[in-house]
Amino acid sequence: MKTRITELLGIEQPIFQGGMAWAGEYHLAAAVSNAGGFGIIGAASAPPQEVRRQIQEAKKLTDKPFGVNIMLMSPDAPKVAEVVVEEGIKAVTTGAGNPGKYMPMWKEAGIKVMPVVASVAMAKMMERAGADAIIAEGMESGGHIGDITTMVLVPQVVDAVQVPVVAAGGIADARGFAAARMLGAEAVQIGTRFLTAKESIVHENYKERVIKAKDIDSEVTGRTTGHPIRVLRNPMSREYLKMEKEGAAFEELERLTLGSLRRAVMEGDVKSGSLMAGQIAGLIHEENTCKEIIDEIINGAEKLMRVG
Repeated sequence: MKTRITELLGIEQPIFQGGMAWAGEYHLAAAVSNAGGFGIIGAASAPPQEVRRQIQEAKKLTDKPFGVNIMLMSPDAPKVAEVVVEEGIKAVTTGAGNPGKYMPMWKEAGIKVMPVVASVAMAKMMERAGADAIIAEGMESGGHIGDITTMVLVPQVVDAVQVPVVAAGGIADARGFAAARMLGAEAVQIGTRFLTAKESIVHENYKERVIKAKDIDSEVTGRTTGHPIRVLRNPMSREYLKMEKEGAAFEELERLTLGSLRRAVMEGDVKSGSLMAGQIAGLIHEENTCKEIIDEIINGAEKLMRVG
């Protein structure tokens, strides 16, 4: 399925894997790229040397294009920005900030820049800064979220910018992919579905919670702190929301969540770990390989769009 995004990145199918912290590592990124999509290593707050190692390991597993997601608020972001240049990365996605100051360096290296945005204003700002594409992410997604739903956000961003738009948030199957294309997106980014992929290193306890989740099983913590995060309900999220309601200080809330995502992903701690997942978790019922996921979505969407 060809779009401006597949041409921009030299990929077969317009499906990105979200750059998820801890979960989006080189095994998953390489598997997604080998399956025809665009795998993304989530740099998060990892030190530059670890990001470099992840990139080098991914290169051993795939000769297809893959990217790195850079969290711009990380103190290591400036060094990671240099690592992606040195390692010849095809494209970067960015979040939690403005990548403008890195644009000249990345452009000179031929790196495509695709910021994740949650508003039309930010999309316009990123296009002016030189973005090659925009990832418009709705609040249905797992992890850090904005305030606007995908169905509302995507068409408005499509109308506001000239560069291609990638839809993210609440997409896990062929119906979601086809709907995103109808809204004007030229690719989709999927996180939660790939979280449960067979190639994902995410602990089985975490995967099981996602697969067993119902439509109402996610909730948002951190609204009062200005850093809302969507997770699956568990004792930790309930305690966090209780503390928020009681007016706990930001530092207290931070202590509660320190290391919680790593505990969930690596140790399978589903009680005090942060089970980041999107509202779409209720549609995911089994583990599949990355190839099975991508083939199912593309084949199903082609049928749906032909019928339309």
